[in-house]
This record gives sequence, C-alpha cells and structure tokens, in this order.
Amino acid sequence: MRTVIHGDVVAAAMAVRTLPASLRGDEIIRYLDRAHAADAYRKRLGKVHPFWGNGSLASAVGRVPAAEPFLSDTQYLEALSSVFETLLDWRRRA
Repeated sequence: MRTVIHGDVVAAAMAVRTLPASLRGDEIIRYLDRAHAADAYRKRLGKVHPFWGNGSLASAVGRVPAAEPFLSDTQYLEALSSVFETLLDWRRRA
C-alpha cells in the first residue's frame, strides 16, 4: 500500500462514519487490504487496478461525499478514531 496521507484517513472515515461502530473495523480492513493489493498490482503491471485504484487508501475507498464534516461531529470523530486504530493494528500485524 502506498504511504497513507491525511486525505486517505479522511476518505476512509467519511466512508464508514454512518456504519455502526461494530462494523467499522472490518470495513476499514477491507479498504486496507484492497489498497495493498492494488499497490502490488500497480507495481507488477505498471497500471492502476481497475476497481481499487493506484494503491492509495483513498482510491481503495472509492467515491465519498464531497464535504468533510467538522471535527465537532462526534460520529465523524469516532470514525476517524476507528480508522487510526485499525490502521495501527493492521500495520502491527504486517
């Protein structure tokens, strides 16, 4: 997977913010696994994956709503926290 940047975290959080907290982690792991696979595909074949993009987390997430919520939005903060926690766990396992 490509280096994770702020926009990747935002895209993932926005994509999972309406999910129940109990389902967020599994969905984020799917995004991380897709990004990792897409990056390997890009490196091996020299082109972006047709469904999961260029290997970035944001491209694996796909289309998300255009407007990022304010940090006063508790649901969004919880989603951001889920992304960071899941990313840390995923990295530790790798």
